Amino acid sequence: MREKWTTAHMPDQRGRVAVVTGANTGLGYETAKALAEHGASVVLAVRDVHKGGQAAARMTGDVTVQALDLTSLDSVRTAAASLRSRLDRIDLLINNAGVMYTPKQITRDGFEMQFGTNHLGHFALTGLLLDLMLPVPGSRVVTVSSTGHRIRAAIHFDDLQWERSYSRAGAYGQSKLANLMFTYELQRRLATHGTTVAVAAHPGLSSTELTRNSPAPLRLPLTWLAPLITQTPAMGALPTLRAATDPAVLGGQYYGPGGRNEVKGHPRLVISSPQSYEAAIQQRLWALSEDLTGVQFPIAESHQSPFPSESATTT
Repeated sequence: MREKWTTAHMPDQRGRVAVVTGANTGLGYETAKALAEHGASVVLAVRDVHKGGQAAARMTGDVTVQALDLTSLDSVRTAAASLRSRLDRIDLLINNAGVMYTPKQITRDGFEMQFGTNHLGHFALTGLLLDLMLPVPGSRVVTVSSTGHRIRAAIHFDDLQWERSYSRAGAYGQSKLANLMFTYELQRRLATHGTTVAVAAHPGLSSTELTRNSPAPLRLPLTWLAPLITQTPAMGALPTLRAATDPAVLGGQYYGPGGRNEVKGHPRLVISSPQSYEAAIQQRLWALSEDLTGVQFPIAESHQSPFPSESATTT
């Protein structure tokens, strides 16, 4: 029988510094809480600092709060500057925050809300903080995607901001596919540095506030069925925690629940959709993301494969 990975398997995190976005509730809260309990110095990077402070007060360990609004590139730059003034290293950057199935909205910079928040905000934040990670052996960028990257998902380069027509599910799928493509291209560029790696994770179907924008006809059934088809935020956070702390993790890997259809269960190595591995699209998305955010990463493009030679397993 395969061993079921839990927080009991996490190595001691003392001496490590972790920044977790969206950490005042749900998956981010559980991720930050577990890291702090295992000794890490954790920064909760959150939009609402009051709620962030309340979350920090419920955690044990060295936990601080940083204001961060991923819908504003000005806020992302301000947060990165503040973190750079406070920290001399970052071991873990957990790109967890996100929105799902929002009505048609735009960010302060004019981006479609889901793409702007879930992908572009995290792309910019990572680029602005990466040089605090590159000198740190074992440092990791973990970006949270979703099984939604398979649903009506594509990178719509001809209408990236959904200006012609809008689909909540399609826009969400695009943003979560972008999260994976960003991870894989980032790992390609990191491969020659030998210190920092990029990893992805997804929580399966977890009972969090993320589904509050689901279409009305689905909201009530989801509420009724939640105890049967979803898992707790603590369980949903396990793939992220394994991606962040398991010594066996390799750059370019993707972790999710090990149950049927990756909906629930203990975390294992999983495989994303075929299109998520298309290098030409990853590179085109990267170049466009640099243009849209104005953020250039302190690493050069590499033609090395981002994926480890070992095949995916079900451990």
